[in-house]
Amino acid sequence: MRILLVEDDAMLADALVTALGQHDTAVEWARDAAAARLTLIDHDYAAVLLDLGLPGGSGLGVLAAMRARYDTTPVIIMTARDRLSDRIGGLDAGADDYLVKPFQVDELRARLRAVLRRSLGRVAPVLRSGDVELDPASRSVACRGQPVALSAHEYRTLLALMEKAGKALSRTALEEAVYGSDGVIESNTVAVYVHQLRRKLGEDLIETVHGYGYRLREAR
Repeated sequence: MRILLVEDDAMLADALVTALGQHDTAVEWARDAAAARLTLIDHDYAAVLLDLGLPGGSGLGVLAAMRARYDTTPVIIMTARDRLSDRIGGLDAGADDYLVKPFQVDELRARLRAVLRRSLGRVAPVLRSGDVELDPASRSVACRGQPVALSAHEYRTLLALMEKAGKALSRTALEEAVYGSDGVIESNTVAVYVHQLRRKLGEDLIETVHGYGYRLREAR
């Protein structure tokens, strides 16, 4: 299992990486908000352990960017902020759990197991368009019943189009779905992901709306 730890306290981060690693958990460490946003765009994790007070931004901003691009990865907030209003705000922002520092590693591991169980059992509608099926719960895609491997960027592009099937989405809207509203737009444009989706799922799946963006063709 691979998780992302977003924490600026080096001593705590080292301790968690070591402790969790003893239980078959690979922990990648992001030290600030910017690093967290970038790695979450390019990688998939089983869960995220997220501090709120971070250099270069807030943990809530990282969480908001994740949820804005339909990233349902379980998130446990770990913070010294123990006011009721802080806990409510974190959960309402999309966190799956809220753990106040200091805490015991055994409790963190138990909470991590709990959010993973809930995420695996999460009920979400399967989206379909012609021969293509997308399951948001498992983040899987199939075409004619066969699984299709997509990159994180390709998956988010397809998800945004399938949720608005038949409606045109602007290039800007698709960029935000892929990178988040505060993400950095890389040199690879949405057009590249659309090209790859057509190659993997069928040339007729996505229609170009010239001068605007793209639209998923309605099944005939």
